Amino acid sequence: MSELLIYSEATSPRLTFVLGLIFRDLLGIHFKHTTDADVFRKYQGPCLSYAEKPIGDELFIYATDLLFEKGINDQQINVFDWEDTKAFFGTHPRYSFPFDLFAASFFLVSRYEEYLPHLKDEHQRFMPKESLAYQKGFLDKPIVNIWAQKLKKKIAQFYPSYRFPECSFEYISTIDVDSVFSYKDKGIFRTSGALFRSLINMDFKSVLERMQVLFGMKKDPFETFDYQLTLSKRYRLKMIYFFLVGDYDLNDKNIPIRSGAFQNIIKSVADYARVGIHPSYASNTEPDKLKREIARLAKVLNRDVLQSRQHFLKMTFPRTYERLIDMDILEDYTMGYASEIGFRASVCSPFNFYNLDMEQETKLRLFPFMVMDGTLKDNLHLNPKEAIERTRQLADEVKKVKGMFISLWHNHTLEDAGDWAGWRAVYEDTVQYCSSLSELKR
Repeated sequence: MSELLIYSEATSPRLTFVLGLIFRDLLGIHFKHTTDADVFRKYQGPCLSYAEKPIGDELFIYATDLLFEKGINDQQINVFDWEDTKAFFGTHPRYSFPFDLFAASFFLVSRYEEYLPHLKDEHQRFMPKESLAYQKGFLDKPIVNIWAQKLKKKIAQFYPSYRFPECSFEYISTIDVDSVFSYKDKGIFRTSGALFRSLINMDFKSVLERMQVLFGMKKDPFETFDYQLTLSKRYRLKMIYFFLVGDYDLNDKNIPIRSGAFQNIIKSVADYARVGIHPSYASNTEPDKLKREIARLAKVLNRDVLQSRQHFLKMTFPRTYERLIDMDILEDYTMGYASEIGFRASVCSPFNFYNLDMEQETKLRLFPFMVMDGTLKDNLHLNPKEAIERTRQLADEVKKVKGMFISLWHNHTLEDAGDWAGWRAVYEDTVQYCSSLSELKR
């Protein structure tokens, strides 16, 4: 199979990054890049030019300035309808692509807009309403993957004999463990305080359940791990767990990692799934905490910790990712919103983090998630039936472009009781439906 040859008049770290994103990560295409026009003219295989004008009659994309700039500047973005989707960085309607596909993809996937001044929520997070995707109505579309598929079709039209590698839909179920137990191993002060509050509120059901758990008469309601294991085996799921092992704090309320019961759960989960760190809320402002938390988890697992997802999805560009890189984390699963479902980076495939401050592509691999349990129930105020419908819609979008669908649930939301009664059905449908989409590839 001939490699695709791509020509540009100049090169840059941004261009190198986005070519790898589109062709390697999204399409699985082998390619070469050259700035030598003579080499390009003589090439006998499939080729594409990215410049101010085409060299011959090859497939051509007009190059705007973004990928050759340095620094972070306000960008004039004009979003317009194109075919059945949206586009921006418009060029000229006479071209096969009337917009700079590479620049637009870079703007979205690098999270360029999150480096610019913006309003933040109460947790100092970038809000989805500040994003171009939300404002222009394409947050529910993996638009970069869609553009890549359209580019693939154009390449096939120009070079009918070119054979593309086969890509397929994938599903990963991820579980955040903010609190491993509801009642167990909380210590005498936390337990006494909780019992006192329950009695004051005349919540005798909670008092009875707590006592039954503490005396070994009943399983702790947050211990849903056996249930998850059953589903994992039934559907042969790829699963990743993120454990919060930070010190007790206002927003970090797990039990101490010294608990033997807690360690046993981590070890048993690690027998059938990958395990990563859930960096505490407090670690965002105190980097030394992150180092200690990773060391704690690594000691329990007896191996290196390579995956992470931020607690509360608390993330600041580029500082959060720089700290993870310093800690030798290889994969992060934070790329998504707490208050909206959809595609934060407008892509549904893993990609490398590009540090705009350093103008450098890094080895940290980012895995965007599309839907979170709390977003569906507490932010969008959906009932289980509505949540199933919205989740399936997103999964269908990912299936169309043969991407990776990642869901985010918590062990405590799967107890199927109290505020979360009826929500196990949503998780089970997500698992079943996404597994059926994966089966279709065979």
